[in-house]
Parts: sequence; C-alpha cells; structure tokens
Amino acid sequence: MTANARVRRPATPPPGLPHVAPSSHKYPPRRQDHLSADERREAASKGYGPGQRSHSLGGLNITSGEWKLLAVILLIATGVRMFRLSKPDSVVFDEVHFGKFAARYIKTRYFVDVHPPLAKLLITAAAFISGFNGDFNFEEIGKVFENAPYVAMRMVPATFGVATVPIAYLTLRALDCRATTALLASIFLTFENGLVTQSRHILLDSPLVFFTALTVFLFVGFSNEDKKEPFTKQWWTWLILTGLSLGAVVSCKWVGLFTIATVGVCTILQLWLLLGDLRVSPRMWARHFFARALCLILIPILFYMTMFQLHFLILGSSGEGDAFMSSEFRQTLGRGMEDTYADVALGSDITIRHLNTQGGYLHSHAHNYPGGSAQQQITLYPHRDDNNLWRVINATVDGYDQYDYEHKPIVYIDHGSRIKLRHIVTDKALHSHEVRPPVSDVDFQNEVSAYGLTGFVGDINDDWVVEIEKGDRSDKESSKRLRTLRTHFKLRHLNTGCYLFSHKVKLPEWGFDQQEVTCNKNAVKANSLWYIETAAKHPQLSTDAPRVNYKIPGFLSKFWELQRVMWTTNAGLTDRHMYDSRPLTWPRLRRGINFWVKDHRQIYLIGNPFVWWSSTASIITYMIVRGFLLLRAKRGYRDFDNTKVVKYDSLCGFLFVGYCMHYFPFFLMGRQLFLHHYFPALYFAILLNCAVFDLATSTLRPKIRLQIAAVLMMIAVITYSKFSSLTYGDPWTKNKCMNAQWVKTWDFAW
Repeated sequence: MTANARVRRPATPPPGLPHVAPSSHKYPPRRQDHLSADERREAASKGYGPGQRSHSLGGLNITSGEWKLLAVILLIATGVRMFRLSKPDSVVFDEVHFGKFAARYIKTRYFVDVHPPLAKLLITAAAFISGFNGDFNFEEIGKVFENAPYVAMRMVPATFGVATVPIAYLTLRALDCRATTALLASIFLTFENGLVTQSRHILLDSPLVFFTALTVFLFVGFSNEDKKEPFTKQWWTWLILTGLSLGAVVSCKWVGLFTIATVGVCTILQLWLLLGDLRVSPRMWARHFFARALCLILIPILFYMTMFQLHFLILGSSGEGDAFMSSEFRQTLGRGMEDTYADVALGSDITIRHLNTQGGYLHSHAHNYPGGSAQQQITLYPHRDDNNLWRVINATVDGYDQYDYEHKPIVYIDHGSRIKLRHIVTDKALHSHEVRPPVSDVDFQNEVSAYGLTGFVGDINDDWVVEIEKGDRSDKESSKRLRTLRTHFKLRHLNTGCYLFSHKVKLPEWGFDQQEVTCNKNAVKANSLWYIETAAKHPQLSTDAPRVNYKIPGFLSKFWELQRVMWTTNAGLTDRHMYDSRPLTWPRLRRGINFWVKDHRQIYLIGNPFVWWSSTASIITYMIVRGFLLLRAKRGYRDFDNTKVVKYDSLCGFLFVGYCMHYFPFFLMGRQLFLHHYFPALYFAILLNCAVFDLATSTLRPKIRLQIAAVLMMIAVITYSKFSSLTYGDPWTKNKCMNAQWVKTWDFAW
C-alpha cells in the first residue's frame, strides 16, 4: 500500500449499538446447530427438520412445564383407575383363576396355567405382604371375599394401568410428536373404558399392556441414541433396559412374543440400513449385530427363565397341577415315589401308566358303564390310589391251572408273553370284547372293562399279549423283558387283535371326568404305549433285589416340559365360550364380555367407542395414504424427499407395524379368544391415532391445535362417562341400559 492510498474507515455504528468488527460481517461464526450438506441429508433421512439435531437423553426434549403436566395426568389416571377399587366385594370374571393361583403360590401347591408366571407372582407378592394365607379359594364368580386382601391384589394391575399413561406420553414425545399430541394420547388411554375395567381387577392384561408400552418406549429411546452416537453408556443403558422389558412382557403372557416380533422387525431393518452404509465397516456392523443379539435375545431369554426358576422354587408341594406333568417332574414336588423293584414277573403287583397323554394310571373302580356291556369301568386316573393296583397272572388256557408263582420258580414277562391283569381291589380281570365304547363309539374301538368274579378263572377275552417296544439303553434286560420304569410296551388283545389305548377324551360325569380307555384296532403307537411305574416285592425275590426310581430332572428339563404342557393346554382351549369373539370383530367393538352382574349392577368389558373407532379409522387412513404415496412414487413423484413426509412415514409406519404384529397373528389361532386379547394392538392404534392428529394439525397454530385436541378429549371423557356404570358396576336403570346400547350386539344387563 502506497503512502497516497487512503484507507476507508469503518462506518460508525448508530448510537447505542456496539461496534462490530468488519470480519464479523464477512465471516459470521459457525452456529453450534449448523449442519453441513451431508449432515442435513442424513437428518432428513431420519425425519429431522433442517438444522435439527437431537442431543437429549433418549430423544426426550421435555420441559419443566411438561413434567408438571405429566404429574397432573398421573393424578387423573390414578383417580380413574383407583376409584372405589373395593367394589364389588366379590369375585369378578377371571379373578376365579388368577386369585386362585395366588392362593396356590402362598400354599406352595403346584398348579399349571397357560400363562408365564411374572404377573401372577407380582399379584401374589401383594397378597402375601397384605397377610393373605391362601385359604380363600376364589371358586366362583360372585363369591363374597372373606379374609382375602383383594383390594391390595387389585391394586397391582391398577398401578400398572396408571403407569401406562405417562409411558405413552413419553413415547410420543420421544417419537418427536408435539406435547399436545402426547397429551391427547394420555387422555385417550386414561378414559378408555376397556383398559380401565381390565386394570381394576385381578387380571393379567394390565401388566401385559404396561410392559408392552414400556418396551416400545425404551426401544424408541435406544433408537434415538443410536442415531446420535452408538456404544455410549446411554446407548447401552437403553438397549439393556429394552431387553429386560422384552423379558418382562413375554413373562406375563405369551402374547408378549408379538412385542418381541415388533422389536425384532425394527432391529432387522436397522441392521439392514447399517449394512448399506459404506461408512460403517464390517467390524463395526458386527459389533452392532452382537450387541443387539446379546441384549434383545439373550437377556429376554434369561429373564424369562428366571421367572420360571422362581415359579419352581415357590411351588415345591404337590397340587392340582401334578396330573399335567410327567412322573419324573412329580418327583420334585414333595411326594416323590419310593424306590421300587425293577423285576416284574407272574404274580407281581404293579401299577401301569400311560406314556403319552399324562392321563395317569390304568384304573378301575366299583362303578359300571351306564351303557354298552354295563360292566365295571376302566379309566385313566391321574393320582396314586389303591384302585391302580393290578396283579400279573398267566393267561387262561382250557384245562391249564393258574401258575403257583409263590412256590414255583419265578417267570419273567418277556416279549410275546400271554398274561392277564387282575384288579386287586375288585378282583376282576382287564377285559375287552366286540362292544362299542360309551364315548368313542366307532367301529375300530372296542370297550375295555373289568369283568369276572372271585374264583372265576375268566375267559379268552381277558388275555393280552405283551409286545415290548423299547427298553432303556442303560438296562439291556429292559429290551427283552418287562422292567419297572425302563420298558415301554403295548398290550394286544389276544382275541380281537386291538391294542389297549387311551387318548385325551374325558368320560362324562358318570365316569368322574376321568380319561377314557379303549381297545383300538387302528391304534396310534404313541397312545398305545404303557410302562410299569411300581412293582411290589415278588415272593420269589430277595429283599436286596435291584430297585429303581425316576431320575430327578434338573431345571432345564422341568422348564422345557412345562413349556410343552403350557403350549398343549393353551392349544386345547377350543371350546366355545358365551362371550368369546373373533379378531375380525375387535376393531369394530362388536361385543364385550360380561364380567359380573348383580342387583341391577353390571361390570361389562366394553371399550370407549369414540377412542376405539377413531383409532380404527386412523389405521385405515394410514393404509390408504401410504398406498397412495406408493402409487405416486411409482409414477415418479418424489414425495419421500420431503423431510416432513419421511418423518411421519417412519413414525406412523413403526406404530402400524406394532399394531399388525399384535393383531393379525390372532387370525391364525383356533383357541378361545376374547376382546381383551386386542388390548396390546389397541395401544398401538391409539398412538397411531394421535400421530395422525399430529400430522393433520402440523400446519396449524399451536393455539388452534390445542383447541382441536381439547374438543377431542372432551368427547372421549363424555363417552367414557356414558359407559362408566359398566366400568365401576354402578346401579343403573333399564332406560340407561337401553340408551347405552349403541350397537345391538352389546348384550348389556340391568
């Protein structure tokens, strides 16, 4: 610069304003929230607006005012669900089952239920702390409670019902919905009559819905942390908590598997997107994979198995569930069998068990069939009893004397041996003939009876041929001759060729609901196999003769056996029920369930029609709009380049997947189904309903949006009050009953 050059002085700022250096105008400082072009593109793909980056814990940007609002919502939800929880003071609907199970836990008596134990254990804990001794038996609906802390037990599902409400609020906020939207969802859940009714009684669905909601919230929080920065302390915390919650939801009911499927689908999608991201190395992708496998697969499995370990530790005594379990399992229930003699011969007094059905022992008693031959009944009986005792003697042959087993050399029972089985208590022989059974009245089934008199040798229809099917590998002799507990065999009727057979068919009341035994000419092998459980000391055996007993199963053996029993029992619940319903009717709220009725008061499980039907409409709306966008994309429109479309497509798509996973599998089930099976799907439907509201009002001013939400909330509350008499069991008149019957299939009483 030369001496003659003039330097231009910066302009003087207006009075009152600070001086700004020239460089500040040319090169403004980089803002903390500034994103580069690549970062903006990545943010748009994740649904964030321009310049938006989520750094809050789990994606939750909750203000102090919102926490105060959430506290108010929590108080309202508590009031709605806890109001007059002591009414009615008698057993309601399935409290018959779950209250009884709590009593069994306290008495430590073994039982079998089709549901895993977590929710039942929580209810039992409340009962135990409140001093319940297990004497009240919950035997029938309407039975008045006596010396049972039923309010404390009802408090458990009610508390879970209350806790679901703020979880829903936080979930929608974590999904980047507005506070107004989250408030709307909270009010919808608070005043949903069906959820309120279900949470006010000793039932399992309220804990199930809570853990479903908690799992969704935790997984959303984890996903937000994953977008920000993986493998941090917070990332691991959200992921581990998600795994624990998955374990809890499936430990309440097997419906929780649908929640696991929802998280699984989303996790697979996350891994798929990471696989296509060239910035993620194969080593890093493997870390993502194994971290998710550890926390979302292994942790839930361990949690689930731990609940059953507690279940087994508590239920250490024999109970009504014994009959469902194998003899090995029953050895662990405090009434184990004493060691029994291994050898079986002519003259042995034995008990015989059916191998396949767990129906129990070959049994007879001094009661005759009402039809057929009218001879003495033969059944399977699940409990140990003197009427299960049989004596093995040699088969009847004309002019052939009975073998003197007390003095002559011992004769073992080999493959092909012809024998008779004599019922010791009634002194009659196991018998079959060409007479149809009283229940399974088909041509290929013959009746099996107990026939004969004391001193009567019998006839050829008492004769059976032993056919050894297999023995135990550790006992070579068991493959050649009958050995207690070790040999599986069939009994073929000598005269007709049919096989002694049993299946899961119960005799009517005249047969004391015991399992039918027949002689089947077309017998399935599995149902015609038997084994000897006990053998008394034979006169020709020494006192130190070999003895055997069941092998005591370990935890894993017991665990897997119980899972099979639960599955089989659950699949067998196919009988029709007065209030069952099919999945197609649930979104339309076609019918509810009568829980309890007395003196012009009724508790009837029915949803809030406004919340229910608007949620169903939102599901349909999402499917239509999503289909329309796909068609537009096929025609070259670039709707999915819009950050707003991407955000709401991800948000609604996630909730829609959750809804489908919790709803459509029920169409594959042939068992009894009820309206309450829809509740987990309903939770997703309500969240999707509010997400659609968030999208529809996204261009409106906050004040207008809040006013619209207020109107919707008022409608929900008014509809709730319309049906509140059915929720709380309040007295009502015939006129109120008729006015509340909006749908003709709602079969209310008054």
